[in-house]
Amino acid sequence: MTATTEWIAVDWGTTRLRTWAMRGDEVMFEASSDKGLSRLTPEDYEPALLELIEPWLGPDPVDVLACGMVGARQGWHEAPYSTVPVHTLSEPPVRVPGTDPRIRAFVLPGVRQLKPADVMRGEETQVAGFLNRNRNWDGVICLPGTHTKWVQVSADEIVSFRTFMTGELFELLSKGSILRHSVTDGWDAGAFSTAVDDVLSRPEALAGQLFGLRATDLLEGAAPGVARARLSGLLIGAELAAARPYWLGQQIAVIGAPQISQTYAAALDRVGAQAALQDAQAMTLAGLSAARAMIGATK
Repeated sequence: MTATTEWIAVDWGTTRLRTWAMRGDEVMFEASSDKGLSRLTPEDYEPALLELIEPWLGPDPVDVLACGMVGARQGWHEAPYSTVPVHTLSEPPVRVPGTDPRIRAFVLPGVRQLKPADVMRGEETQVAGFLNRNRNWDGVICLPGTHTKWVQVSADEIVSFRTFMTGELFELLSKGSILRHSVTDGWDAGAFSTAVDDVLSRPEALAGQLFGLRATDLLEGAAPGVARARLSGLLIGAELAAARPYWLGQQIAVIGAPQISQTYAAALDRVGAQAALQDAQAMTLAGLSAARAMIGATK
């Protein structure tokens, strides 16, 4: 394995650690674990990483480039934020001191916005990867997930962005509220589309519409997946209503896992907006690969 590993890419989030052994831009091997930031203390980071990448290491040190929450204050090594408007990859990765001699570890900085206050770590790397593959692209990039980002991009700069806790709200409501008794597995595309339309026409009624999921289930019964799809549609529809200044009349790209990206594309289609779907892993690796060219001066 070690003979083909030129460098190692790492995406280290709150809940997951993902690693790839790279040769140029080609993935040779990959490994992941559930040892994200939420499960680690500062002294746990290097052992958690070495546990995955040990088979890829040899006698000579290998560059490790990491993005995500690994650079947060509570992470392995804090990397400062760049402030918008900012050119993607404007700041070089930050060297992690005192690591195992077989690795040279670097952490990519995050991006912050002062007004309204907002921050991102990891998504900026996906944006950089997308722009590296799509030169002179202007528009808005949606990055759905636990905390969905809407990022305005122009002239290869992140101009502004806004974060929505839609994914986390779905998790809390579907598993930690009264709705957990009604939200079952499955999916109903029609129920999703209707819910998006309902909340876009009357966003102020969202709280009542949410309880309506439980009441409808109790009084009428619901086919499996209807409540889940409708809950998703209400929350994503409310997000689209609030994010209207970002997507209205803009060229849109959605970067995420296939299922959630397709869900957002379906919601955008309800408002007449078309989105180009991009794979999150591919964009992350493209961004880390572009950042690799910047680390020579920091070794």
